[in-house]
Amino acid sequence: MDYGRYSPGLPRAFKIIVAGGFGAGKTTAVGSISEIQPLITEEVLTGASVGVDDTFGVEHKRTTTVALDFGRITIADDLVLYLFGTPGQNRFLFVWDELAHGAIGAVIIADTRRLEDCFFCIDYFEQLGTPIVIAVNCFEGARRFEIEEIRQALSLDGSVPILHFDARRRESVKQVLIALMEHLMTRPVLAVFE
Repeated sequence: MDYGRYSPGLPRAFKIIVAGGFGAGKTTAVGSISEIQPLITEEVLTGASVGVDDTFGVEHKRTTTVALDFGRITIADDLVLYLFGTPGQNRFLFVWDELAHGAIGAVIIADTRRLEDCFFCIDYFEQLGTPIVIAVNCFEGARRFEIEEIRQALSLDGSVPILHFDARRRESVKQVLIALMEHLMTRPVLAVFE
């Protein structure tokens, strides 16, 4: 599919990547906002992942995405977003290149318990030239930080939108996607909505 190409009578479709570390809330976010039954490729963590997957901070997690999460949201009659959630573990990074191909933007979900997981995601999309927003998932019991503290910790300039959100709540995920769309519209090269 040629994302972004417009044919009269058909809605324009754009691809958005939802990335982040293991257990950050990618699958939950895609499932919360998707208007269709999302495609989820979660599998149970087994003993084979012991010593391979870093579960520090997310010890309660029992499943992991092994390929992708997929969802869809219709913004207007002529505008559809396809959401592709990435696997969060290093052993599945080979999938990212295929998922990221043709994406107009990415949401990087940050977990303040494991903020260092964002560095790879930020570097990856910066190298591709893909615009990003950082969505800080507010887990219960996790320490909260101000936006500027997170910006400084991630070494991001003021042009990258950062916002707190709750991956379980549709309206909260919607605000993240709106922030990404607004960010995209400020970039002359990506004035895709005109």
